[in-house]
Amino acid sequence: MAKPVIVANLLLLADEWQSGKSQAELIPELIDLGFDTIEIRREYFRDFNKEIPEVAQLAKEHNLTLYYSVPDEVFVDGQVNPKLQSYLDEGKQLGIKKIKWNTGDFAHFDGDLAAALNPLIAQGIEVNIENDQTQTSGTLAPVEKFLAAIKAAHVDLGYVYDLGNWPFVGEDPVAAAKALTQYVRYIHVKDDITTGEKPVTVPLDEGNLPWREILDILPQDVPVAIEYPTTDHAVITTGKDKVAAYYDAK
Repeated sequence: MAKPVIVANLLLLADEWQSGKSQAELIPELIDLGFDTIEIRREYFRDFNKEIPEVAQLAKEHNLTLYYSVPDEVFVDGQVNPKLQSYLDEGKQLGIKKIKWNTGDFAHFDGDLAAALNPLIAQGIEVNIENDQTQTSGTLAPVEKFLAAIKAAHVDLGYVYDLGNWPFVGEDPVAAAKALTQYVRYIHVKDDITTGEKPVTVPLDEGNLPWREILDILPQDVPVAIEYPTTDHAVITTGKDKVAAYYDAK
């Protein structure tokens, strides 16, 4: 079996971004660390008109695969979010392969799921939702309810299992993996320290989440992103090597 693609999420370079660097300036650092698939973050764009073409050009020059993390909801007040098309348009400018949103207020949606979402799905970009750190879009019950409804409606929308977000909403990541594995098309792997007042996201093996045990439950053939803040490129390389070693041992 082919090994999964290991993806770099730009959260890895959060400190450098906060110091003023753009994603276009950060991407070459990840290329130098051996990544050819990179997940960019919409909230990290400071000047869309300038930076989107820069990132798109970098991707072309280096033959990168780009994914797009967009921290917005599919449903707002029970209706499909009117901003979703603009995010897809940004994605087309960037040349992305995947886009990720959160579920939002699906509980109050009473329309036709296929009619509402298929126009967004049918634009050549893989669409997924992720469990975030909110009660609405990050706890197991609403995520599972939405994904089951999507499956029943034959809508080709998938799921990003984010390992480290579950403790932030009081959920067990192992139980969530077992419940949702059939929907998973992409994985965000990280670790958390969960022994304090609130969880803290940390690099792999610096927390107490059984991330290898969880990967055992999830599909073995989907892309896996390392997604946690770091202050040292060596930490990124170590994380990449740990994920690669996990799959090499399979």
